[in-house]
Amino acid sequence: MGRKKVEGSEERLILRIALLSRLLLLTLIVLWRLLFLPYDTSASLNPRCLSAAAGDGLPKTGAVLWPRVGAAIEASVVWDGVYFVRIAECGYEYEQTYAFLPLLPACIALLSRSVFAPLVPIIGYRAVLALSGYALSNLAFFLAAVLFYRLSVLVLRDTAAALRSSVLFCFNPASIFYSSIYSESLYALLSLGGIYYIFSGANTVAMLLLALSGSARSNGALNAGYFCFQALKLAYDAIIHKKNPTLAAQEIITGVIRSIFIFVPFIAFQAYGYLNICLGGSSDELRPWCKQRVPNLYGFLQSHYWGVGFLRYFQVKQMPNFLLASPILSLAVCSIIHYSSLLHGTFRLPHVHEENDMAAMPKSVETSKSSDDICDSMNNLSSKNTQGHHMIKQRKQERNKEISESIQELRVLLLQSKQRRDSILLLPFVLHLAFMTFTSLFVMHVQVSFLPLAISHQSSIILVCFKPVNLYQHYLQKMGLLDLCLLC
Repeated sequence: MGRKKVEGSEERLILRIALLSRLLLLTLIVLWRLLFLPYDTSASLNPRCLSAAAGDGLPKTGAVLWPRVGAAIEASVVWDGVYFVRIAECGYEYEQTYAFLPLLPACIALLSRSVFAPLVPIIGYRAVLALSGYALSNLAFFLAAVLFYRLSVLVLRDTAAALRSSVLFCFNPASIFYSSIYSESLYALLSLGGIYYIFSGANTVAMLLLALSGSARSNGALNAGYFCFQALKLAYDAIIHKKNPTLAAQEIITGVIRSIFIFVPFIAFQAYGYLNICLGGSSDELRPWCKQRVPNLYGFLQSHYWGVGFLRYFQVKQMPNFLLASPILSLAVCSIIHYSSLLHGTFRLPHVHEENDMAAMPKSVETSKSSDDICDSMNNLSSKNTQGHHMIKQRKQERNKEISESIQELRVLLLQSKQRRDSILLLPFVLHLAFMTFTSLFVMHVQVSFLPLAISHQSSIILVCFKPVNLYQHYLQKMGLLDLCLLC
């Protein structure tokens, strides 16, 4: 009860910190908008929906009561937010819009036609769409911050480290995207929730949440790796400890099925795009990706419209962008290397079977007691001999010292065994971080590498940094590495 009470109070503290971070961010946004004109001017582009059917179900609005307020809200919609609001209003009209997955636009459309529908006559429907997007992103951020803390407590097993990591989650360098009309907040909520429920043992809930994360962002499909890790760990335990190969095979099959299920929403959306764009037209009018043996809509869009591809960004003119991305990439690489060295050192320690060693401890104590009885009896028989008494007493002390040292060694081995198990829990996070670091550096636009690293995989960076602190804090302090970890 005491531990739950502490965690509950810290969750409330995290909510207050998250609210403070949003207020601070809002203040900075207003300040900069007053000082500088926005770089992106696409907010003013708002043509009518191409399809008349798309606009039939929209709320009918005449003259709005507060046109200036509505115009100010609409003017704040920039960059990817323009696409999300447009899709929520008109659906998928153009080929490039299929690069934006449907979960966020669907939620925005639902909120604008239900909770925020009374505001349509006041500020206009497009402003209501934008307001719905802002409200959804910020609400998802608050819930994600709480889930992040719970996941950190579960994996780190240290409430103080979990609290620090959650604070950094609220104030990370890419924090503005949590409060914009972007899919990062929604993805963070679903992915963190799914991973939390995996480690809690609620696999069905975890599977549903992680599948939904794949309909918010394309890299949500990578979360299938956590089920793969779980399956391999359970299969290892079944073979090594339970000596049951059949159970190991069942765990592997179950993990594969769960992993495939996570890919289903993303694959279904690609099929939806194929049906809309490729089917029904002549072969001469088909887009190049439609003619491929395995049509890859998302890959084509990223390559054709955004220039994403392996080493395509390695150009001399992009050097400033590589410098811009160097701090977060360097931090990620250092975290991966440091964790790998700690994991290697941990696994070089001798293996200890906890049950056998715990059973050995009472035997050692019992041996100690019997040794004491023997020494006492010998002491009584030779009480008249002062020199013999001294020798027996010395032997007794030496024997007690040996037993005490053996028990201490056993405790150290048990602690090392616990450290090994705790380090293994971090392995999927580190592999996730390593994959995204490689992709950010060699495939994506490198200047936005802080987005997938600082938003989509905040858990990877924070958990990697704080777990070594939790296990090897004294060692890190001696080596001067503790401050580096805290900077994550």
